[in-house]
Amino acid sequence: MKTLLLIIAMLIVGVLQAQQTFQKTTKLMGSRFDITVVANNEAEGNSFIAMAINEISRIEKLISSWDTDSQTSDINRNAGIQEVKVDPELFDLIDRSIKISKLTDGAFDISFASMDKIWKFDGSMTEKPTDEAIAKSVEKIGYKNILLNKEKHTVFLKKEGMKIGFGGIGKGYAADKTKALLIEKGVSAGIINASGDMNTWGKQPDGKSWMVAITNPLNKEKVFSWLPIDNSAIVTSGNYEKFIFFDNVRYSHIIDPRTGYPTTGIISATILSPSAELADALATGVFVMGVEVGLDFINQLKGVECILVDENNKIFTSNHIELDQKKQ
Repeated sequence: MKTLLLIIAMLIVGVLQAQQTFQKTTKLMGSRFDITVVANNEAEGNSFIAMAINEISRIEKLISSWDTDSQTSDINRNAGIQEVKVDPELFDLIDRSIKISKLTDGAFDISFASMDKIWKFDGSMTEKPTDEAIAKSVEKIGYKNILLNKEKHTVFLKKEGMKIGFGGIGKGYAADKTKALLIEKGVSAGIINASGDMNTWGKQPDGKSWMVAITNPLNKEKVFSWLPIDNSAIVTSGNYEKFIFFDNVRYSHIIDPRTGYPTTGIISATILSPSAELADALATGVFVMGVEVGLDFINQLKGVECILVDENNKIFTSNHIELDQKKQ
């Protein structure tokens, strides 16, 4: 009996040791995607990665506002004209986006795509836009003007010229859907990293948790903390590359859709939640809210945590996060 148990144990160890990590980096949805899977061999790993790429490409075609043939583009073309019938998947994503908009009091808003882009973060701006120009730039923004008919699965944008876009939630959604598909196909563990929108599941082949680095926003070559991530999503948004100064005030490229003014105060926001879609949207929302309001907001959400870095490089965390190190 002991011999049999020993043989079984050796076989289990052999299977665990046989598994390996396979990874591929590619460009999808206009961004860098790093796809990591745990598989038994290279052929299996490549097959799983190909499934992931196909799923992300499928989602891109559905939600892209750049593809004139997409349902999203059809919605935007018919703004102020007529409702558009869409697939249940897109309808549900828009519905959830509106709910997050309500939750954040409009700090996150998929109709942000309607904004007149008067702020430039490429070094070409020589003066701050006028208050009148800023106010006019957001006139067509407003999630309350997105009308959904759940019986007919139609979407109608009330104002002519309105647009929706999924730049603040789409990559997180793609990470979630791809993770779900790979789990369904039997992938025991992996990471979908959509340019910082990450979703993980399972363990590394050696049984250890996946470790995610929180980058120092003032020096991307340095890490101020490592976090073990188990079957969870983590998303980081930062303004340390795109910003401008006017009157000694630092303005981020992340703009408050309610006012048209760029955000100030936060330079990095990391959100942890069960869903990359939710974390993606909340990272934008918290950036707009600022440190004090953002922390209070996150602390009221069950299962959601955050790490914020302000413009003085001071680190703030929500109530249930302990960093393994805090380097100011």
